[in-house]
Amino acid sequence: MNTDFLPGNRISLLTTGSEYFPALLEAIESARIEVRVESYIFENDAIGRRVVAALLQTARRGVAVLVMVDGFGARGFMPAFGAELIAAGVEVQVYRPEVARFKFRRHRLRRMHRKLVTIDGRIAFVGGINIIDDMNVEHMPKQTPPRYDYALRIEGPLLAPIHAAMRHLWKLVGWASLQRRPDAPALCEAVTAACGNMTAAFLIRDNLRHRRDIEDAYLAAIAAAQHEIIIANAYFLPGRSFRQALMAAALRGVKVTVLLQGRVEYLLLHYASQALYGALLAAGVHIHEYRRSFLHAKVAVIDGHWATVGSSNIDPFSLLLAREANVVVKNSAFAAGLLASLRQAMQQGAVEVRREDWKKKSWPARMTHWLAYALVRLMVGLAGYAREH
Repeated sequence: MNTDFLPGNRISLLTTGSEYFPALLEAIESARIEVRVESYIFENDAIGRRVVAALLQTARRGVAVLVMVDGFGARGFMPAFGAELIAAGVEVQVYRPEVARFKFRRHRLRRMHRKLVTIDGRIAFVGGINIIDDMNVEHMPKQTPPRYDYALRIEGPLLAPIHAAMRHLWKLVGWASLQRRPDAPALCEAVTAACGNMTAAFLIRDNLRHRRDIEDAYLAAIAAAQHEIIIANAYFLPGRSFRQALMAAALRGVKVTVLLQGRVEYLLLHYASQALYGALLAAGVHIHEYRRSFLHAKVAVIDGHWATVGSSNIDPFSLLLAREANVVVKNSAFAAGLLASLRQAMQQGAVEVRREDWKKKSWPARMTHWLAYALVRLMVGLAGYAREH
């Protein structure tokens, strides 16, 4: 694992789109040289249209704007926005465009799941928030609170690896789509002067040199934990090594809490995740389901000092197949802020799953969980990653 922790960063935690999108739009509108955007989902809704309007205005005043979306998650992006953006001079790339929507192909699950933005190489946004309205969730009942998620606004030395990773993927996708032009000089260099007191690392997951960087960072932090581990994750289906690490921590006296999605958004993953509850609860892991709204977070705090925020779920799709990006922060004040936010979310909207209640589950319910789990593993196997990890 290549984890380079860089000191001197200023990092702000942004909770839900109500904090994220105003900060993002302000940064885009302040751009003078370059705006780069990567998003798994870029929806044609009120938020998506506001972001597109800001990108168009920025491009029309001479700023270079480069947007990459995923071909599956943002399959409606080009029909909705592509022509207008390109006409305004915005460069657009689609990662693995969908060419046979209803046909399963081996590589279809390998997606670009990152949510990254850089502005002039001096401001970055990293996290789990797609460009979509927090209230835009299929079948969401009226009066449901907004989707719950996190992102980071970053300045400082960490801009170097973030900016470099975005430039690298832009180049790779350009070659893959046969846009084989000579390498252009960087429009701007990352601004890496120290401007804060936070030490952090930028981690990616890809299919080459960084296949396990995010998972290995989690495993190392869990193995070193002495007091408390709290993980909030929307889609939680860890492999054997991750499950064993959590259970071993709980068995040695560490308080281990996982905050998971309580509402059913993706039926198969929801029931597959629950197949693991019995073993985790038996080992002393505390499981809470967030039911107030839809949980989309991918964050953790360990021992009040180590924290991560990013796009990576703890499931085989994120840990084995998708391109992901997380930031790990080693700073007690930052960790305390994220921990307080998670505890408030749990208090306001989560229900604890107790072992004695779970043991009363009927055998048809248990069978449903394990069938869902088997189907997910089969899908991962068909994509070329059948082994447990």
